[in-house]
Amino acid sequence: MSDVSMPAAVGSRPSASPSRRLLGRALSHKGFMAGFTIVTLVAVVALLAPWLAPHDPYKQDLLARMARPVFMGGDWKHILGTDALGRDYLARMLYGARVSLMIGIVAALISAVIGTVLGVLGGYFGGKVDAVVMFIVSVRLALPATLVALAVVALFGGSLTVVVLVLGSLLWDRFAVVMRTATMQVRQMDYIAAAEVLGARLPRILWTDVFPNVMNALIVIITLEMAHAIILEAALSFLGLGVQPPTPSWGLMISEGKEMLLFESWLITIPGVALFVLLLAINLMGDGIRDITAPEGRN
Repeated sequence: MSDVSMPAAVGSRPSASPSRRLLGRALSHKGFMAGFTIVTLVAVVALLAPWLAPHDPYKQDLLARMARPVFMGGDWKHILGTDALGRDYLARMLYGARVSLMIGIVAALISAVIGTVLGVLGGYFGGKVDAVVMFIVSVRLALPATLVALAVVALFGGSLTVVVLVLGSLLWDRFAVVMRTATMQVRQMDYIAAAEVLGARLPRILWTDVFPNVMNALIVIITLEMAHAIILEAALSFLGLGVQPPTPSWGLMISEGKEMLLFESWLITIPGVALFVLLLAINLMGDGIRDITAPEGRN
């Protein structure tokens, strides 16, 4: 009796899908996982702030002012203590995370739209269009973002809306430069020439052929500019020109605590450490995305 024929590819494994390989690379990247975990935790805490906050972040209690946190001998009624007006510090930290993340995300998205449009147009068309785009980028780079933000906010007044719009309109230069370079590389590919020969419309080429192939670079820049926007907002709030009281903001909390630096340093240390950890996590996540989506790492 003849042996039963075995399949041709005995012991061979079907190749994993691209999404599964990408997930595997992400899970094995320690920096990305650390950054992603911290950012996700901060985002969840910010979203659940109304339910997690033990007190109203705006309520003042002068009888309980300057209560020390638990780790410095305080009581559990105010775990992180209270500020000079008796407002619960933990509640303000939780709500402050909302402000920082919202400013970072919205400002980065506004900048991404402006910079991506300019960069893709300049990189795809080249010539005079590219010259105009690079002139606009050069003008923007000649204007220090921090000084311009200070001037504009001082002129129109500090508010959450003004800060977001100012930062969003000042941080697009990196998007434009990176998207221009990435688009120039994609522009030389054969599938772009094939689409043009087949008569595909320009919007379709840009949306379906160019944009998906520069998306990984865009995501990386968004994470970096998100961190940049958060630190600029903290700087503006520290100088009194950013988010205005009584809105909780980590930068504003540092500013309000600077007068007590020598006596109650925890007023600055707590929001300062939180800001440092969040920015570090965002940068770790951005670096991880760059490594995970790098072409040399795709199999």
